[in-house]
This record gives sequence, C-alpha cells and structure tokens, in this order.
Amino acid sequence: MSSRIKANGIEINYRFDGPERGPVVMLSNSLMSNYTMWDDQMAVLTEKYRVLRYDQRGHGGTETTPGPYTIKLLTDDACALMEALGIDAVHFVGLSMGGFTAQMLAVLHPEKVLSLSLCDTACIMPPESLWNERIETAQSQGIEALMPGTLERWFTPPFHQTGVEQLAKVREMILGTGVDGYVACAEAIRDMAICDDLGKIAVPTLVLVGEGDPACPVSSAEVLHDGIQGSKFIIIPQAAHLPNIEQTDLFNEILVNFLDQQQ
Repeated sequence: MSSRIKANGIEINYRFDGPERGPVVMLSNSLMSNYTMWDDQMAVLTEKYRVLRYDQRGHGGTETTPGPYTIKLLTDDACALMEALGIDAVHFVGLSMGGFTAQMLAVLHPEKVLSLSLCDTACIMPPESLWNERIETAQSQGIEALMPGTLERWFTPPFHQTGVEQLAKVREMILGTGVDGYVACAEAIRDMAICDDLGKIAVPTLVLVGEGDPACPVSSAEVLHDGIQGSKFIIIPQAAHLPNIEQTDLFNEILVNFLDQQQ
C-alpha cells in the first residue's frame, strides 16, 4: 500500500516492498507513468531487496506544483524523500525521466548512491522543437492526443499484438497523468543537458537499453556508457522504450545480476 510523506515542500507518494532489513533499491518512473510501471520487477527484487518505489513530481499520487520543473528539482525530490524516510544510500534504478534523475543524483549526491541502473535514458533529449510541439498538443488537446505516438515509441510493433493486457495498463497510466505535471516535466526534459557531468559519476553503473528504442536510442545509451568510467552496457533485443515491461524476464535477470554483484 502506498503512503505520502512531505519532502522538498511537496507530498510525495511512495511504497515499500520486500524485507525490511534488505539493501534498498529505489525505482524512479518515466514521463507519463507512475510507480506501478515497475510491477513486473517486484517479485524478483523483493526476494532479497527492500524496494522503494515513488511517483515523480507531477505524476501518480505525488503532488503537482506549478512548472516549469528542472531535472535538479526532480533530483532534489528523490534526495529529500530518502532523507525523510531515514535512508542513507540506495541502489538507484531509473528509466527514461527516472534515469535523468538518477544521473544527477549520482553527480550531486554520490554518497547517497550505492549503484546506478540507467534504463532507456539519455543525458540530453533534442530537439527542443519536438518537446515544444508535444507541450502545445497536451495543453490544447489533452494527454489523450499524445497517447498513440507514445505507445508507438514505447513498444515494438509485435508487442502491440502480443502484449494487449500490458498495453491496457500502460494506457491507463498515461491517461492518469495530468496535463500540468506532464508539461512541467517535459520542460525539464527539453532543457536538460547533463552530458558534461557524466565523468563525475563514480559509482558502479549499468546502462541498459531496448534495441528498438526510438525515444532514447542505443546511440544515447552509448554516450552514457562512454562517459561513465567502468559502466556496464547491455542492449535488450526485441524491445523498445520500456523493456522492463516488453522483455520482463530478460530485464529482471540483467538487473538482479547487476545488483547482486554490488553486494
């Protein structure tokens, strides 16, 4: 069951699962989703890890404040949530927007990060015009207007036939995102440029990407891998932007193996 706690001036929605004395794995969601995007990872992670999921600002059950946001603000939220819950350091796993937060957390607060898993993410997301167009669409037509293009980017064509049940859940997550929260986070993504800071990341890092991800492509993951010394780089075949949902078993195996190596 989820709870809410005041951190960094807002009410943040979060949930704990797994053994209370286990090492903490913190999961950070993508744009237009919430912490339930990680449901398929819970069974394997909670065998030995204490899993902390939360909704980023403007998403799910976490408060939406007036925008624009910055990635630093989202990072401050994650940091403040840890402090409010009395957690010193975590294995931080972020996908897409959650991966932006992860990178900056490792740069600004390395003492709080035991390891980093960067899933289908990037250190810059051009072009600016694309984000301005999506923001305008959301403001004029609502989140529903972004749905078809989002689902097309997030999953490979075959999965649109075989993953009907999963897609229905993702569709519900997208529609559950408010326009204000989407726009403010999209502005943060549009204005993000953290590639020059990658060399500051010194914790064990896994860079993982779906082979067919058009949103944060393999080339973006390669930039992260090249910029983070000693990082591990894995491409997941037959997956697009959400390999944790599209190729659950392989994603889980890779993630758990990496986490176990840090113990």
